[in-house]
Amino acid sequence: MAVAEVAPTVLRYRLRYLDVLVPATVIAVVVLACLVGPALFALPEPTGGDVLESYMPALSPGHLLGTDPNGNDTLSRLLHGGRSSLLVAVAVNLLGLVVGGTLGAVSGHVGGLTDTVIMRLLDVLIAFPSLVLTLAVAQSLGPSRTNTILALAFFSVPAFARIARAATLRLRELPFMVAGQLCGTPTPRILLRHVAPNIAPQLITFGMLGMGIVIVIEGALSFLGLGIPPPAPSWGNMISQGQQSLSATPSLVVWPCLTLFVTVLAFNLLGEALRARWSGR
Repeated sequence: MAVAEVAPTVLRYRLRYLDVLVPATVIAVVVLACLVGPALFALPEPTGGDVLESYMPALSPGHLLGTDPNGNDTLSRLLHGGRSSLLVAVAVNLLGLVVGGTLGAVSGHVGGLTDTVIMRLLDVLIAFPSLVLTLAVAQSLGPSRTNTILALAFFSVPAFARIARAATLRLRELPFMVAGQLCGTPTPRILLRHVAPNIAPQLITFGMLGMGIVIVIEGALSFLGLGIPPPAPSWGNMISQGQQSLSATPSLVVWPCLTLFVTVLAFNLLGEALRARWSGR
């Protein structure tokens, strides 16, 4: 293929997958910045700042985004807070994917009494007002990263289970599934070799959307003092601390709000793009 023909082909390829590439690139930039940014740019620790410096505006010497009233570097707290928020979102969705996906696949494939028992138990969990009960659980367990993950994962499991069950029910009557059962293939092997790969796209798509939801809820819990407790930073408690001096130093609220907004939007757009492509739209 001539060079003149390669460029239009590459351009068409990029335009075709633009709806996936743009949000995926934004997510990759945010994740890399949170993971390696503090070390790469030799940022100070996010806590234990120099209280003598007090608040410093953006573009101050040595502080690109300035500092908070306690002298802590805002950019350092923003990136370390992103680590906490992303870690909670990943952990919650992984627990939901593994536990809920397994329950849903077993329920849909085995059927009968097993299906009835599993789904009725999950229906009980879904019947509770999830956000209110999450607040109650977080309040009773106390604010910490681990407790936040457990409280949110408690409600992500039923959602993943329902999606996995619905996808498995569609697969169960297909010829290759029937053939596997007639040949006496053990149920665990069918679930691992045939069911899991075929329901993975639906679960991954929901997981991308779930990442944004969990980040928002974790931010709300931390804002209310029920999530990751200060002085450890998260986007939620940064917004909570910044709103105390919102009129005087609005940048302390603007930066974490903007970062949270862009990250959640990117996850939602990526999830929608993957759903549209895997559903053939």
